[in-house]
Amino acid sequence: GLELSHCVGNNPLGPAGPWRSGGPCKMKRVRTVFKPEQLERLEQEFLKQQYMVGTERVDLAATLHLTETQVKVWFQNRRIKWRKQSMEQKAAKLSQFGVIQPVTADSTDIKDHEEDTVDVEL
Repeated sequence: GLELSHCVGNNPLGPAGPWRSGGPCKMKRVRTVFKPEQLERLEQEFLKQQYMVGTERVDLAATLHLTETQVKVWFQNRRIKWRKQSMEQKAAKLSQFGVIQPVTADSTDIKDHEEDTVDVEL
């Protein structure tokens, strides 16, 4: 499952803002902190294949002592980072040749990004 942080009585940022309406505090998911060995293995697997599915994901998660969801979300986020780096490299090459192309998300980039939205499984 997902780890959730508990409510804290005193908010160090001051009183609740208008968006919190003074109701019961909301539970927030704790961000996963990967160990260097886990990151190294995840990166190695990403270099082999950018999509990890099925039994491969189950096996990798078990080997790294992570949940399937953690592995799945890591791969989703890594693909987004890879696409962003690829676009930046492409823009840099084009600028070397005097071709100026704005770095904005066109409809295909948005479509690809929608595929990688985080899907929390409970």
